[in-house]
Amino acid sequence: MTPSARLSAAIDLIAAIDTDRVPAAKALKEWGTAHRYAGSGDRAAIAGLVFDVLRRRASSAWLMDDDTPRARVLGMLKRERGLNADAIAALCDGGRFAPAALSESEHAALTSRSIDDAPAHVAGDYPEWLDGHLAQAFGADRAAEAAAMASRAPLDMRVNTLNAKRDKVAASMAHLGVTPTPWSPLGLRIDLGADARNPGIHAEEDFIKGHVEVQDEGSQLAALFSGAKPGEQVIDLCAGAGGKTLALAAMMQGKGRLIATDHDKRQLAPIYERLSRAGVHNCDVRTPKGPNDTLSDISASADLVLIDAPCTGTGTWRRNPDAKWRMRPGALDVRLKDQVAVLDRGAALVKPGGRLAYVTCSVLHQENNAQIQAFLARMPGFELVPAVQLAAVLWDKADDFIAAALVSQEGLLMTPRRTGTDGFFVSVMRRIG
Repeated sequence: MTPSARLSAAIDLIAAIDTDRVPAAKALKEWGTAHRYAGSGDRAAIAGLVFDVLRRRASSAWLMDDDTPRARVLGMLKRERGLNADAIAALCDGGRFAPAALSESEHAALTSRSIDDAPAHVAGDYPEWLDGHLAQAFGADRAAEAAAMASRAPLDMRVNTLNAKRDKVAASMAHLGVTPTPWSPLGLRIDLGADARNPGIHAEEDFIKGHVEVQDEGSQLAALFSGAKPGEQVIDLCAGAGGKTLALAAMMQGKGRLIATDHDKRQLAPIYERLSRAGVHNCDVRTPKGPNDTLSDISASADLVLIDAPCTGTGTWRRNPDAKWRMRPGALDVRLKDQVAVLDRGAALVKPGGRLAYVTCSVLHQENNAQIQAFLARMPGFELVPAVQLAAVLWDKADDFIAAALVSQEGLLMTPRRTGTDGFFVSVMRRIG
């Protein structure tokens, strides 16, 4: 397919997403099934265009002074891809399979309009109803912080220290262009261009042998900050597919007792194969069965309880750009209630002197700082561990990391703009009574 034909396909897909109100991934899959002549490179390029439009939906429409699918695609080419009006006109020449030629108004918009005077929710590309929430988290920096969450994320991997070393894995995966992650001592990163396909990590020998797992650097750091140690009893209370469970197991060096569970047994389905591939032998996966509590034998005896809390996922907008436009205010209210319940459940499992680590992939104040403030008000037997102590695991990078992250009394917040990671909030509390 020509670049112009790919552009036409992207316009059609954005229109379909608007009309059918379906996730972008589903629309792209259905398009690929219906257009089997398109090669993998074409599908990757079209997906890149579609996701870039979703990342820059508000600002692209603002640039064009028009909110149609075509206008958003054209505006994105200027906003995200950096093309000028002449370059965009060359793609839209009205030829076979190409978009129609630019109108006078479109050419004028591409030439003269900018986002310099746009409101924060437009410049930052997020729903207007979230403006107050993001202002609470970032103040005047909210547009810049949100704009950074609209860029394409790199592909990060965590080296499994149970059976591998980072320098050796980096050497064996050099053909993929891997580099060490800036903060995590366990991470490797692959930067991806706008049209780049995600590399087939699952087919790599290092993945098959359990040497690496795909995991954002922010998620790696969140696990490291929990301070899990060999010989401890550790509970991953919201384990899901097991990403942080695997990281905890490596930190424990196969020594001690690791329990992974989740209220939704369907989320746990992938964890068994992942644990086996990683060579983890000290993890007990407990699947919910009926009304019985899977942790009824654990009563204030855990050294560490990690809560990877259910949240709005605002910190992962780089990877799920359409999710921010489908998010509704009611979803936040539901998540806040879920977080209260899981925090209180986790607190009951921690022994005196033990830690409760609370993690979200959200940047919203209500899910982060406010949630911890409310927890400490109703649970006076816990005290906060200062963020500088959490970051000490980064050794010589600790001071620079603390300077980069948004540090508060309740914990620390990582963001794409500040730390180059997904948005993650981490708070660790110690039980004192």
